[in-house]
Amino acid sequence: MATTMHEQLTALAQNLWWSWDTEGSRLWAEVDPFRWERYGHNPKALLRDVEPTRWAELEGSPYAERVQRTYERFRAYLDAHAWCSREAPELFDGGVAYFSMEFGLHESLHLYSGGLGVLAGDHIRSASDLGVPLVGVSLLYRSGYFRQLIDDGRQIAAYPQAEWSRLPIRPCVDLTGAVLSVDVQIADRTVKASLWELDIGRCRLILLDTDVEGNTPEDRGLTAQLYGGDESTRICQEVLLGIGGVRALFALGLDISVYHLNEGHCAFVPVALIADRIANEGETLEEALASVRTRCVFTTHTPVPAGHDRFKPELVEAVLGPWCQAHGLPVADLLDLGRVEEGKADETLCMTVVALKASAASNGVSALHGQVSRVMWKDLWPELPVDEVPIHHVTNGVHPVYWMSAEARALYDRALPEWRERPWDDDVWAGVDAIPDHEWMALRQALRHRLCHEISVRTGRRFDPEALTIGFARRFAPYKRGNLLFFQQDRIRDLLQRHHVQIVFAGKAHPRDGGGKDIVADVVKRSESREFRDRVVLLPDYDMSLGRAITAGADIWLNNPRRPQEASGTSGQKVVLNGGINLSVLDGWWPEGFDGTNGWAIGSGEEWTDEAAQDAFDAEALYQVLEGHVIPAWETRKDGVPTGWVERIRRSVKTCAPKFNSHRMVHDYVLHFYRPRCA
Repeated sequence: MATTMHEQLTALAQNLWWSWDTEGSRLWAEVDPFRWERYGHNPKALLRDVEPTRWAELEGSPYAERVQRTYERFRAYLDAHAWCSREAPELFDGGVAYFSMEFGLHESLHLYSGGLGVLAGDHIRSASDLGVPLVGVSLLYRSGYFRQLIDDGRQIAAYPQAEWSRLPIRPCVDLTGAVLSVDVQIADRTVKASLWELDIGRCRLILLDTDVEGNTPEDRGLTAQLYGGDESTRICQEVLLGIGGVRALFALGLDISVYHLNEGHCAFVPVALIADRIANEGETLEEALASVRTRCVFTTHTPVPAGHDRFKPELVEAVLGPWCQAHGLPVADLLDLGRVEEGKADETLCMTVVALKASAASNGVSALHGQVSRVMWKDLWPELPVDEVPIHHVTNGVHPVYWMSAEARALYDRALPEWRERPWDDDVWAGVDAIPDHEWMALRQALRHRLCHEISVRTGRRFDPEALTIGFARRFAPYKRGNLLFFQQDRIRDLLQRHHVQIVFAGKAHPRDGGGKDIVADVVKRSESREFRDRVVLLPDYDMSLGRAITAGADIWLNNPRRPQEASGTSGQKVVLNGGINLSVLDGWWPEGFDGTNGWAIGSGEEWTDEAAQDAFDAEALYQVLEGHVIPAWETRKDGVPTGWVERIRRSVKTCAPKFNSHRMVHDYVLHFYRPRCA
C-alpha cells in the first residue's frame, strides 16, 4: 500500500482511472501546468521529469492531503462490489475478453484512430465502473495512428514513436517474474510478440508487440502503425490480433467465458479457438465451430459493403496456409468460413462473414444500422425473411463521466444526486427540469469561453465567446461530407455575416484517402480566406483532448453524413452531456434520439441513389433549418436569456443522456449477450 505522496501519485499514474476522475485530472495539471500540456497530459512523464524541489513544495502543502483523499477513493473504487457482481455473478467464472484493433483510452496513448477505438475505450471504462470482469486485447503500436500537420493547406501525416518507459504500461510476467511472450506462425516464419498490460480501473488491456529482437524487420513493423501498410500488412496484423491474442490469454492462464469481437478485424479469434479444439481435442471442424460459436459475440460497425475487410484466397493461403496445416484445419475450410457462397473459388474471405458464422449473437450499433446489416447479410440466411436475420442492435453510447466537462459534472452532482450510479435511469435525468435557466447559460458560457481560448492557443485566432458556436469534428471520410456547409458558399457567407455565428472544424482523413484529404484542404482553404477566417476555423491534429474541448464548447453539433452510411456515431452524444444540441441528418443514433423537441433534424430520412442530388437536397435542408429554426431560437431572448433554446437543452439532456451512455450499452451487452453465453 502506497504511503508517501509520491508513491500514491505513482500508483495513480499506473491506472487510467484518474482520467475520468475530476480531482485526479486536476491533481496532475497542478504539478507543472507547462509540462502537463507539453507532454500531452501524460502523468508518468511528469513523475519522471519534474524537479525534486517541486515535489518537496507539494509534499508540505494542502496538495498532499488532496492526493491522499484521491488515492483512498481510488482504492475504495477498486475494492467495491459493483453492479455486475449482483446482476451477473456467473460472468466471474471466466470473464469476458474484448478484442479490438484499437482502443481510444486517452490522448497520451496513441492506440486509436477514431470512432471504433473511442467506442472501445468507453466500453472498457464502463465495464470497469460496472464491475464487469473484462480484459481487453489489442496491439501495441509504437507510432500509433498518424499525427496531422497542415502544410500549405494540405494534410501531412507524421508518425512519432512512443517511448514505453514514459507510458503507464508494463510487461506481463509469469509467477517467476519472467516476461511473457507468444509465438504466432505467419506464412513460413514464427513471429514473437511480447505481452504488455495497462490498467483501466478494475479492467486491464493486454497488448501484443512484435518489435522484439529476433523478428525480421518486416515483422517488427507489424505493430508500428495502426492501419498502416498494404493488404498483406493488414491480414498479418489481424492474424496477430486474433490468433496471437488468443494465445496471449492462454499464456496468462485466463479461461475466458465470452469472446467479444469488436468489428471484423477480430474474426481470427474464433478461428484460433476452432483450430485449438481440432488440434488438441480431436474435434471435427463442425464440432469445433459449434462449440466455439457458443462463446463468441460479434459487433459490426460498418454499414457499407466496401468497408468490410476482404482478403484474396491466394493471400490467405500464403499467410495462413502453414498454420492451418499445423492445426489440422484445411485452408479451403477456412476460406469457406469467410464466404457467403461456400465453394466459390474466386470469392474472397470476408472477415465479417467469418465473425457472423462463428458467433452466437451479432449486432449492429444502432437500430438503423441493425436494419441495414440484416439487409446486407441476408444471403447468409436465405431461408429467413430479412427481418428475422439474426443480427440485432445495441446502440452505442459514450462514457457518462469521461466526456463530461468538470462544470457539467458539478452541475449534475448538485441537481441529480444519483446520476453517476444509474446513468441509464430516465427518472434520474428527469431532475434536469428543475435546473434554472441561468445555470444552463452559465455552463454553456464557461465551456464556450474555454473552447475559444483553445482556438486562440492553437491558431492565434480570436473567436467570440458570446457567439453561437457550431462544431463539426470527426473523421474526414467523403461520406461524412465535412464541407457540405459550403455547398452554396454565398449563402453560408451571408448567414455568417448577418448573424453572430462561428464554426469550428476538426478531423483527419486517412493518409490513403485522397477524397477525404481533398475535403480537409477545401475546409482549410475556406477557413483561411478573407470572407471566412474570422468565423470559420479548422483545428489540426484532432485527438481525444481536442474532442473533449469541442464537444463541450459547441452549442450546436453538426452531423451531415450520407444516410444510411453512419453506423452510429457518438460525438453528438458527448455534446448532449455538456448541454449542447444536435443538428443532424437522421442517420446512426439520431433517429432513436430525435423527438422534435430536443434538437433539429436535417431532412426527413429520405433514401437516395443519386449522391449529387442527395448532397444538394441535404444542403438546402441544412440551410433552411439553420435560417428558419436554429438561429431564431438562439436570437429570441427574454431578459437576455434564450428561453426556448434552454428548454431544448433540457429536453436534449433529459431524453438522450439516459439512452446514449456506455453504462447503458455495457449493461445491455452483459444482460443480453454475455450472461446468456454463461448459462
